Amino acid sequence: MYKLLKKQGSARRGEIITPHGTIQTPAFMNVATCGAIKGAVSALDLRELRCQVQLCNTYHLHLRPGDENVKKLGGLHEFTRWQGPILTDSGGFQVFSLAKLRNIREEGVTFASHIDGHRIFMGPEESMTIQSNLGSTIAMAFDECIENPAEYEYTKRSCDRTYRWLCRCKKKMDELNSLEDTINPKQFLFGINQGSTYDDIRIDHMKRIRELDLDGYAVGGLAVGESAQEMYHILDVVEEHMPEDKPRYLMGVGTPVNIIEAVHRGIDMFDCVMPTRNARHANVFTWSGRRNMLNEKYSLDTEPLDTECDCPVCRNYTRAYIRHLFKSGEMLAMRLCVMHNVYFYNTLLMRIREEIENDTFGDFYNKYRDILDKRI
Repeated sequence: MYKLLKKQGSARRGEIITPHGTIQTPAFMNVATCGAIKGAVSALDLRELRCQVQLCNTYHLHLRPGDENVKKLGGLHEFTRWQGPILTDSGGFQVFSLAKLRNIREEGVTFASHIDGHRIFMGPEESMTIQSNLGSTIAMAFDECIENPAEYEYTKRSCDRTYRWLCRCKKKMDELNSLEDTINPKQFLFGINQGSTYDDIRIDHMKRIRELDLDGYAVGGLAVGESAQEMYHILDVVEEHMPEDKPRYLMGVGTPVNIIEAVHRGIDMFDCVMPTRNARHANVFTWSGRRNMLNEKYSLDTEPLDTECDCPVCRNYTRAYIRHLFKSGEMLAMRLCVMHNVYFYNTLLMRIREEIENDTFGDFYNKYRDILDKRI
């Protein structure tokens, strides 16, 4: 259940009440693709890093260790030891981005595993069954994520099929939630708005899926090649047609500035591999901009990664030491930078929530939209 607590302009402050705890929104969901944050950060670390939601990947967990095995082991919460809310994506994005050979038809998609090439079929019913086996808090509907730019007529046909798939997802989810052996009989289902960068297709698709009265709505198919301004335009176009009493999720986004801009346009939830991926390559986010820890200038620098940050890393380690760890090939370098970036992103969303509550988000937006993507 979603509760809208406060608005400042289009920016929303709310709560999502789930069987695994309440999510304070706007919220960032930390990506644990295979059940773990890349960079040797465990579920036990995440609470200290202000994490609210862990996001796991349906496609990858289906391939290994297998969703049926995860169910036998008690579901993702038992398996990973993360007891808070978990969102699982539908596997659709990975099917279309990783599978080199695929055949799309009304029933679903046949594709080759990126691991060993064996043929797999996944459709709406299969995706819902896998996510039910995983026992996540929020399941995402199975959709086709098309490339940008996409041809208009193909985009229209794809959205029509994605809508039909969503109806099948809802029916299957209702059936799975009624079974006696279902791990999470209160599993939520979020629908996904598609339509490439075509205003009319996006609006029509959003109007249709909102009639299904789902638990939440995502905007998908963005941050996949279009410019940031095109993405913001689509959010402006779609936002007024999204239900106000349901959470709104922008999938796969993004930079700190992307997040601030999207909150400004009424979005509640985000996920992205950027904080962890960048950290593993020695790039950290700070309140003054981005910092590359391989730079020679940090070799004798005794300051923390960010003088304005109170994360466990900034409280205990210097820039000089972390640069030394990267130069020496030590795994600890990646772990420390991942911890810092995860904490930074979650703190950024916490600050945004506070600014909306205090009616100061406009000032925060105007200040940090020009700072946070700057390279130091």
